[in-house]
Amino acid sequence: MKKRIGLLLALTLTAGMLLSGCGNSSAEKEDGITTDAATDTEAAEGAGGLDTGSFLKIVELANPNTVDPECTTDYYLVSMNIFNRLVEVKANDDGTSEIVPSLADSWKISEDGLTYTFKLHEGVKYTNGADLTSDDVLYTFTRLLTYSNSLNGDIVDQIKGSDELKDGTAAALEGFTVIDDYNFSVTLKEPYAAFLACLSTPGCSILDRETTDEAGSDFGIDPAKTIGTGYFKFESWTVNSEMVLEANKDCWAGAPGCDGIVIKIVPDEDTQRMMFENGEIDILNLEYAKSQADYFLESDTYKDQIVSGNRVGVYYIAMNQSFEPLNDVKVRKAIQMAIDRQSILDALFGGRGTLENGILPNGLIGYNKDLPAINYDVEGAKELLTEAGYPDGFDLEISQSSEANSTTENVNQIVQAMLGEIGINVTINVLDDATYLDMRNAGELAMYNSSWSADFNDPDNFIYTFFGTVENTNRRCLGYTDTDIIDRVAAARAIVNEADRIAEYQELEKIIIQDDASWVPLFSVKHLFVVNPRVKNFTVSWNGWSDNYYQNVTIEE
Repeated sequence: MKKRIGLLLALTLTAGMLLSGCGNSSAEKEDGITTDAATDTEAAEGAGGLDTGSFLKIVELANPNTVDPECTTDYYLVSMNIFNRLVEVKANDDGTSEIVPSLADSWKISEDGLTYTFKLHEGVKYTNGADLTSDDVLYTFTRLLTYSNSLNGDIVDQIKGSDELKDGTAAALEGFTVIDDYNFSVTLKEPYAAFLACLSTPGCSILDRETTDEAGSDFGIDPAKTIGTGYFKFESWTVNSEMVLEANKDCWAGAPGCDGIVIKIVPDEDTQRMMFENGEIDILNLEYAKSQADYFLESDTYKDQIVSGNRVGVYYIAMNQSFEPLNDVKVRKAIQMAIDRQSILDALFGGRGTLENGILPNGLIGYNKDLPAINYDVEGAKELLTEAGYPDGFDLEISQSSEANSTTENVNQIVQAMLGEIGINVTINVLDDATYLDMRNAGELAMYNSSWSADFNDPDNFIYTFFGTVENTNRRCLGYTDTDIIDRVAAARAIVNEADRIAEYQELEKIIIQDDASWVPLFSVKHLFVVNPRVKNFTVSWNGWSDNYYQNVTIEE
């Protein structure tokens, strides 16, 4: 479930991919789907003649290939707003976050951390009128594990019997028990404290068994066949033009604040700016219009219309401890100290972010604001190199893929210059993408920079991903060698007491980053949006991607 910060929807997703999914090769409208040959009138009103004048209007860069939440790992906007999850993550005003009830009113966890017993909210209906029951949750979990196009089975693979269900040696998911229509229990293979957080991810949106099965491969493609319980319903999809969500006025949790959402497909950043200034777009995501960010941020007209929130992710530099002289902790600490992280944040993101001193970024459950700062200190770095036996420095490679984005390239160039100040002669090694990934996964790179964003709000999504197994550390952290710490990271997943678990993660984080200097943590950045004054109550979601929930947004004409 990897996400890179700044990852944009692939522009190579074409109308042909969509049309092959819904079996429509003409410009005719069928079941709410139209091609980009639709008339101007249709585009203005929305497919089917729906008046969208009072709808919230936002932008995406390209068509997704599906909005089926189980079959995508990078497009969540529609699924976040037309479906619900058992639980959700709530961002608090102080920057913290917490897991809160949604379709599940409550849950109990057994003392051994193995069994979760849930009570569903009664009276929840899908937009087609069907009732939500425990059987739909069972169906959702089963489909995640068995559907041929599913990309998110790892969300529920901790459930007892998941392996047997996937490989066909069992016909049912052993660890799932339907108690009655509104109560069910889930038993895990072993304690896994991040399980609730996993259930909050868009990929674990709860689906209606009957209509999803009937839709088959059209689910997530055909709006009329893509049914959820959420604040909005999927009204239409005009390929290469727009997607329309209409308010679900009968939503179990209350009607949303606006009448609907129009998601316009606009890949060109200059066009996005023009449309925002013309009032054709209400919220402009500056992640999708990076070239326009300074225009809006420095404008007297727009600077008070900027809404920001934490992007829960971290940029970092990994150093391979199996390479000399990176096997010396003094050398790694010297590299940490020689990189002016604030200058990089200022140069590439206008300072809009937070320096990170560990693995767990600002906004994540378990974030430790009290970690000691990694200070920029050129003279101190030189002293450490001298103590390590490298008073004149040494040669070092930092590698990147030929398909790397501009941020990766710029970070490497800046780091090259900064390490040169302490005598380290850095060569930037550009490799074709396949070779880069093969060498990184085999632990054959000396150093690289990248980023990681939260898929689910739990420390496990970060610290276990990088330091929880020898395999993970070899391919992502390049040879971290302390197997005792690796074993502790793995064992922490099963700690039942939440306070004890977080304390253990924070201690491990300090050892790995502060004491062992395994990473150079750089910074996290901000989500930035320019918002039309007619839009009220827009808040930035907690997450590590760019999609938002819009149920609280209202429009004032």
